[in-house]
Amino acid sequence: MSDTDSLKPFFDPKGIAVIGASQDPTKLGYGLATNLHRSGYKGAVHFVNIKGGTLLGEPIYQSILDVPDPVDLAAVLIPAHFVIPTLRECGKRGIRAAIIGSGGFREIGPEGLALEQETLRVAREEGIRLIGPNCIGLLDTHLPLDTTFLPPPGPTPGDVAFLSHSGAICAAAIDWARGQGYGISRLISLGNQADVTETDLLAPVAADEHTHVIALYLEGIRSGRRFIEQARSVVASKPIIALKVGRFESGRRAAASHTGALAGEESAYNAAFRRAGVLRADTSEEMFDQARALAWCPLPGGERVAVLTNAGGPGVTAADALESRGLKMAALGAETTAELAEILPAAASLHNPIDMLASATPDQFAACLRVLLKDPGVDSVMVIFPTPPMHTAGAVAKALIPIIHQAEKPVVVSVMGERLIQEAVEHLRAARIPEYRFPERAAAALAALVQRVDLLKHAAEEPIRREDVNPDIVRSILERHENTGNLPAPEVSQILAAYGIASPHMGLAQNEDQAAALAEEIGLPVVLKIASADISHKSDVGGVLLNLADEKSVRGGYQRVIKEAQSAMPGADLAGVYVQEMVPPGQEVIIGAVRDPQFGPVVMFGSGGTEVEGLKDLAFGLAPLTEREITAMLQGTWAGQKLSGYRNLQPADIEAVKESLIRLAQLADDFPQLAEIEINPLQVFQEGQGSAAVDVRIRIDKDQGNSGS
Repeated sequence: MSDTDSLKPFFDPKGIAVIGASQDPTKLGYGLATNLHRSGYKGAVHFVNIKGGTLLGEPIYQSILDVPDPVDLAAVLIPAHFVIPTLRECGKRGIRAAIIGSGGFREIGPEGLALEQETLRVAREEGIRLIGPNCIGLLDTHLPLDTTFLPPPGPTPGDVAFLSHSGAICAAAIDWARGQGYGISRLISLGNQADVTETDLLAPVAADEHTHVIALYLEGIRSGRRFIEQARSVVASKPIIALKVGRFESGRRAAASHTGALAGEESAYNAAFRRAGVLRADTSEEMFDQARALAWCPLPGGERVAVLTNAGGPGVTAADALESRGLKMAALGAETTAELAEILPAAASLHNPIDMLASATPDQFAACLRVLLKDPGVDSVMVIFPTPPMHTAGAVAKALIPIIHQAEKPVVVSVMGERLIQEAVEHLRAARIPEYRFPERAAAALAALVQRVDLLKHAAEEPIRREDVNPDIVRSILERHENTGNLPAPEVSQILAAYGIASPHMGLAQNEDQAAALAEEIGLPVVLKIASADISHKSDVGGVLLNLADEKSVRGGYQRVIKEAQSAMPGADLAGVYVQEMVPPGQEVIIGAVRDPQFGPVVMFGSGGTEVEGLKDLAFGLAPLTEREITAMLQGTWAGQKLSGYRNLQPADIEAVKESLIRLAQLADDFPQLAEIEINPLQVFQEGQGSAAVDVRIRIDKDQGNSGS
């Protein structure tokens, strides 16, 4: 049986046993029983409680073994220490799915965690899939089915599915949805996720014909790479929006490089969501705002937005909000402007945003919207109106609705106010037209539609890999090292060469005579760098000297570098001094990779040199990289933008940077034991002249490699 087949009883049960059903209206077991009874579920419903009796006119069985057919799903709400024997009885009864609402598991500490692990072991032994424990339950408004114990009323039937790690958020989401005028198709509270996770549920929830959008409230993801695979397969047909919380609580991992320090958990999640095609919301409100737009609107052809309003200030607010979201104000065609001039008074502003003035009538709103939607330079429209002085907001909404329903372009409405706009709000919600109180929320919704288009465009894009690499060289180097730590520079150079990443010629000198000889062999001028596995940032301890042009400078430089390092870090083990080719000037960028425990290697790009942590001009992608990710990393940083040239900076070799990123990402992906790789700086020469990895450090972690993370 496939994983999806094993989950079928959760979504299409033939019969449900409520284990822990209670006659006491103050108990959660009573709420669960009454919700299921009230939901309209058409299958068999059985109540189970060791005390027996009757409930809602139905018998309460004292044991699950006494329950008649059909029954294939158990909703369990009993004290935690009774759950394991109950699951054994469910297994004997042939039940293969259970929702455990009971608390008292890992959320209470080590004792609860041990109980949860044993519960999972027993469930697997009995062939039972689990949702929970410590969850609110599952509901489906179209089946219909409600296995939650939440107070009524439940959600109205709709097209947004909601999966949540938090039960309290589920309760709030139901009430919020009713208040905002949209419905929910399925809602699943995942609780502790002892067995079934959000990743397991993506495919079966997406298969639901009533679900048009999937919204996720996430506190973490257990199997990152599998989540990406599942999400990618789903978003081709249905959008996923995620709100990932806990952004600032998890500490930075201990790291020996800038890359390790700066590539935190959030960078990995952003990169993973981009690869998976998942939209990321910043707030709960934004998640549901965007979900409505994605469920109800056609997708736009581009990012050009026209704004139609009866008030100047909100129009300017909208323009700011749209541009801050990466959208563009549409340039209206001459024909459009002429038609608007025929409809509106002379004092109206005909340039986007279009200000129709406070006197605008419902008919003028409708006529102007029709004109804007015809313009080939307009991809979507935002309509904004506080209540007009001489008309009702409801009248404006009623005039707009037929035009919006006929449109093939998305239209969102910002109805500004509260009490005076309620009629308009009700009309728009009944017509399934997204409405928002303020332009900023409407702009975020339009941005989600544009992001969805972009994600679909690149949905099938595969990561780039090069064939002309030699992993055997890297493997042989790593096999010689048993411990965690930084690799010596000569081996780092061999690894880079094996993957086609250019670096300057270098050698290790253990006295000034060797330094002078190496300098002559490599060719003056040269660079001297302290050689020590204990010193990560050489320039911080005076361990780097540049542009040494003669033998005397090299000999004196050797002694100086050693002395500075000994003074700054007396306990450091000094292996000597590296003598390195002095590369031509160029733009300095940083590229690096660090292994995230959930998503694997994450690649970093940004402004390099000594100020990388201060500037934090950085972007991240998941290894191996796609063309879209590389483009996003370059366009999303000042370091990437100025590679095209800026003021006195000549255009640099952008293709060489892209190639270095591709090869570095492939290297990190091929070898899990490479915990951190950092090239800082990658010196990028003028267009067509390549790049060079000037300063490189690689840290290995054999345990990490063995874990398969």
